[in-house]
Amino acid sequence: MNIFITGAGGFIGGSIAAGLARDGHRVRGLIRRAEQADDLKRLNIEPVIGSLDDTALLVAEARAADAVINAASSDHRGAVEALIGALEGSNKPFLHTSGSSIVGDASGGEASDNIYTEDDLPEPTPDKAPRVAIDNLVLAAARRGVRSAVLCNTLIYGHGAVPDTASVQLPRLERQARKSGIVRHVGRGLNIWSNVHIDDVVAIYRLALEKSPAGTFYFVESGEAQFRDMTAAMAKTLNLAGPQDWPLEDAIEEWGYEMASYGLGSNSRVRSKRTREMLGWQPKRTSVVEWIEKDMVG
Repeated sequence: MNIFITGAGGFIGGSIAAGLARDGHRVRGLIRRAEQADDLKRLNIEPVIGSLDDTALLVAEARAADAVINAASSDHRGAVEALIGALEGSNKPFLHTSGSSIVGDASGGEASDNIYTEDDLPEPTPDKAPRVAIDNLVLAAARRGVRSAVLCNTLIYGHGAVPDTASVQLPRLERQARKSGIVRHVGRGLNIWSNVHIDDVVAIYRLALEKSPAGTFYFVESGEAQFRDMTAAMAKTLNLAGPQDWPLEDAIEEWGYEMASYGLGSNSRVRSKRTREMLGWQPKRTSVVEWIEKDMVG
């Protein structure tokens, strides 16, 4: 299969692209920085230099491919519209990457009992509404002859396939800890996020390409953990002080409003039946705390 994937120079997109290339697919990967081209070639990914704003390039690549994966941005509506337009009427797979901060509650590090499923999504907050609207646009493409699906990833952990790439949340905690000598979490760190290992993410994209019905939304999760437990494991692994409670205002100063309030200070608890029952996905890694203790460093 000829597959075009955006974000191939990043943590998620690069890992997916490398996994599909290992499977024997021909993979063309969009990257913004030409200096990453050699890294992709070593992974048997054909680099395509450009950006999500290059509409003509996106359309040409999508039309030439057997399947398209958007792993570059969950929030770039123009790119999604261009890809859907190029694929309209083809019945080709189009997988769009979203993130489970769409159900985040910005609790400031306090716990929540709310757990969401694919059939029970809350109304989005105003700042998440544009992302949810893009998800819905992708799902609606099923009525335009596109085998579309939204893969809504939770907190992803693990090491990426492309050099010098990293996931979003845990590396920020780690960088702050190494800089200050103290591992910190937002507020009391009682907030909980569902999570998934990058290798299991790659596996589910592979399955979705093969099996996903058109117009399907999936949460991608294989467990959950409280931030306090993750930061405690990180302090132990790094041999640093902590974990320490950190007022939201200080966390915002370090990480910015979006990351502190939603990426690190919210609850995002979800469950997925569709990944297991519709796609037959069987995740192999289910404990982020164990990964932090055994595999994060090295």
